[in-house]
Amino acid sequence: MALQIGIVGTGWFGRMHAEKLAQMEGVNVAAFCGTSEDKAVQAAKPYAGAKGYASITNMLDGRKLDAVYICVPPFAHGEVENALLERNIPFLVEKPIGLDLETPAAIAEAVERTGLITSAGYHFRYMDGTEKARELLQDRTSLMALGYWMGSMPGVYWWRKMEGSGGQFIEQTTHIVDLLRYLLGEVTEVYAAYDNRIMSTKEEGVTVPDVGTVTMKLASGGVATISNTCAIPAGDRAGLQIYTDQGVLELSHSGLLDLRSDRKTEYLNRNNPYEKGNDAFLYAVRTGDTSRIRSTYADAWRTHKVTIAANRSAESGLPVKI
Repeated sequence: MALQIGIVGTGWFGRMHAEKLAQMEGVNVAAFCGTSEDKAVQAAKPYAGAKGYASITNMLDGRKLDAVYICVPPFAHGEVENALLERNIPFLVEKPIGLDLETPAAIAEAVERTGLITSAGYHFRYMDGTEKARELLQDRTSLMALGYWMGSMPGVYWWRKMEGSGGQFIEQTTHIVDLLRYLLGEVTEVYAAYDNRIMSTKEEGVTVPDVGTVTMKLASGGVATISNTCAIPAGDRAGLQIYTDQGVLELSHSGLLDLRSDRKTEYLNRNNPYEKGNDAFLYAVRTGDTSRIRSTYADAWRTHKVTIAANRSAESGLPVKI
């Protein structure tokens, strides 16, 4: 029988996941949950038999679901995850997993206690270039890393407010933090410097910093720096450069560049990482085998702690241990 999937969130991510899920064999998009029933009904229209609901409780009461995708803004986490935990329904949650430490910590504890199947939307882990980088790093000593997420400010209202998104490092650059952890291991201490340069004077209601740099100590003994801005009108880029004893590995959305003294080799990302993430999660839902999932909720929680620590360091002006 086809897996019955519910989607919480009617924005771009929810609709993107629904479109990809609908193309998979043996998968049925059965329900949408939105901030209003009308939004949910509109999102559900393209999918035969799908229904829209205004609350997670109504959706779970109205449909028998095998799994749920949580695609909500950072400030909206908690209620949905807890409802799914109560009913033992596996979920895939898009990053970031919250705005504070307390809510995700409680969810992470409940996930561990119940053994619920979970996945997090850190799609960089599923890129072909990331797989190749992990392979190459087995025979190299990593020395340091430089990460970056440079771009313009998203137009949605909640992204521009600290109480809505938590700022760029939590909402966006978390991908690079997670990629760093996945490839080079855990972060033990951070020191961050942020500033509001121009966006608060150009756009109404902006309270998030528009530039920032975070220096990190790694458990391995290496160091890393990750910088971001949401203030540039052109020249956007995101990625991670890893400096090793044999050269430099440069990871980006396009793939991996391996720079050595005697040659340069490029490995392109040929497969869709979102689709690979869906395959891994739904395989686990069908079989109970979670080995293909590259980021569980517990793993996302560890990444989240790093980004929260960075915000706290920027606010206090002091290093923060993790």
